[in-house]
Amino acid sequence: MCENKNCLTDILETILCLQTTKDNDCEINGCDKPYLGPTPTLICYNTRPISFFNCITGDAWSFPYTLGTTTGTSSVFRLENLEGNCCTCRVLATNPDTSSNEPYVLTNTFFTINLGCVSAIRCLQDTFISGV
Repeated sequence: MCENKNCLTDILETILCLQTTKDNDCEINGCDKPYLGPTPTLICYNTRPISFFNCITGDAWSFPYTLGTTTGTSSVFRLENLEGNCCTCRVLATNPDTSSNEPYVLTNTFFTINLGCVSAIRCLQDTFISGV
C-alpha cells in the first residue's frame, strides 16, 4: 500500500493507509503526513476528513444524506476504499451534539466517484469519529 500512482490516487492511498493500518512509511507533508493528529505520538484520531472539487466547475462536490429524521447535504467525506481511479467515500454530517468533541458523525450514505471528475482534494483537520 502507499505506492506511487497519479497525484490524486497517491494522496488518497496515503489517507486510506493511515486510516486503516497506521503505516508510518507514508509521505510526510500536507495530506500525506504519516500520522493522524497534530503530533506523531498522538494516536487518538481515526479519520482524515476530505472534500473533493469538481474538475469542470471548481465547486465542492456535495451529497445528500439522512441522519435519523434529519436530511441534509455535506461536502465532507471519509475515504473508505480506493480501486484504480475510483474511490468510495462515506458522507460525514456535522455532529448535531454541540457539546461533543467530535465535529462529524458517520452517515449510512456512501458514494463512488471517478477521480477523473475531481480537480482537487482538500484535507480537513484529523479527527476521531465514533463507530469507525
